[in-house]
Amino acid sequence: MSSATLLAVIDGDSASEPANGPVEPLPGVWALVRVSGPSMSPTVRSGDRLLARRLRPGGRVRPGDVVVARFPSRPGLLVVKRVRRAAGAGHWVEGDNPFLTDDSRSFGAAVVVGRVVVRLWPRPGRLPPAPPSDLA
Repeated sequence: MSSATLLAVIDGDSASEPANGPVEPLPGVWALVRVSGPSMSPTVRSGDRLLARRLRPGGRVRPGDVVVARFPSRPGLLVVKRVRRAAGAGHWVEGDNPFLTDDSRSFGAAVVVGRVVVRLWPRPGRLPPAPPSDLA
């Protein structure tokens, strides 16, 4: 990977996080993402390393996609979530673990900035689809 790679801590709040600022895209075409937190368990677990591709403006996102997103109300918070549906100018995103997640239920629609392509570590491969009753 080149200098266009980003190592991002996902699901972690930052004390210096700006509020209600512009939502920044991923700085490179590819992002190496280190997951922190249980919000996407069991699909993605804390410590997993994911490869995400920056979403181009107007890029397609489908329900069920696992994405990297930011909330306009908390643009410094970068999260990995599953897309549920389009919502206005953004997408409604939720964690696969409904008991331990900060997602659109707390912050409203999100701006998707990348799509997760594959898990690199510790269990390399494509991510499983959403649990059967999860997208109903």
